[in-house]
Amino acid sequence: MAEDVSVAIHERACLETFSRDIYPRRSPAVLRGLDLGPATRLWSADYLKEKGRDRNVKLHVCPTERMDFISKNFVYKTLPFDEFVTRASRTVQTDFFICKEEKYYLRSLGDDPRKDVADIATQFTELAEDIWIPQLFPQERIFSSVFRIASAGIHLWTHYDIMDNLLIQVNGRKRVVLFRPSDALYLYLSGDKSAVLNIDEPDLTKYPLFTQAVKHVCYLEPGDILFIPALWFHNVLSLDFGVAVNVFWKHLEDKFYDPRDTYGNKDLVPAARALQISERAIKALQEMPEEYCDFFARQLVSRIQTKCYASSSN
Repeated sequence: MAEDVSVAIHERACLETFSRDIYPRRSPAVLRGLDLGPATRLWSADYLKEKGRDRNVKLHVCPTERMDFISKNFVYKTLPFDEFVTRASRTVQTDFFICKEEKYYLRSLGDDPRKDVADIATQFTELAEDIWIPQLFPQERIFSSVFRIASAGIHLWTHYDIMDNLLIQVNGRKRVVLFRPSDALYLYLSGDKSAVLNIDEPDLTKYPLFTQAVKHVCYLEPGDILFIPALWFHNVLSLDFGVAVNVFWKHLEDKFYDPRDTYGNKDLVPAARALQISERAIKALQEMPEEYCDFFARQLVSRIQTKCYASSSN
């Protein structure tokens, strides 16, 4: 396995420092010591229940700690917010859907997920007043602000996002492992997700190329912010019952983003079009005998590498 790399930590980074020294590098960075308002002091489980009350929320319930979005080893359920927080903050449940040890994960949604994006100021107005989101990017480019709450021990699958984002850790601790976009070939992707669930003890007979992927690791404490550049794969382990806010913004022109995408996780419009074309190309190649299919497929791959790969990825 390749040696792990520690994500750089920056103390009290202002807008000028972020814009000049951090953002242009297009690498993850932990921002520490910024003033996030009273949320880091107030957002206990009891306080969250008092402010969120009985608003219904849709959440993931998983019988194990390791969530798998490819095989869908979890179920979606709806609970009043205060009841959800009560369950998520426990390690063993008295009331449960699947089993006593089940884990809970909330990724907030818009009021109508088909047309509304997540916005903590809209869905959780009183709680939004407690958190001060650092002005490190153009405010008019904000896409969504996602409220996240997770049970201790829950492990989210490795995936990428198409927008830059800040993961603001308000309460609890997280371990985040990231991989460069150029490591995509080693992660055994299914869409935007990696099939390698156990990144700590991977099955190398099934995923031998994973040894070439380099882990960029950081541990987030309450009050820390992780800058995750678009396309960087990330895998998140909640070490404690944790509360976070994720802010996504559009750093490219609007034309690149699918206007129907309320989650912010659809591939860019040209990429989606290219993937559709590639599926047709694969079907056309498979019409030929194996020897010819292999020959012309290698030509196509070589052409894509020559024309599209960044020089630093070769």
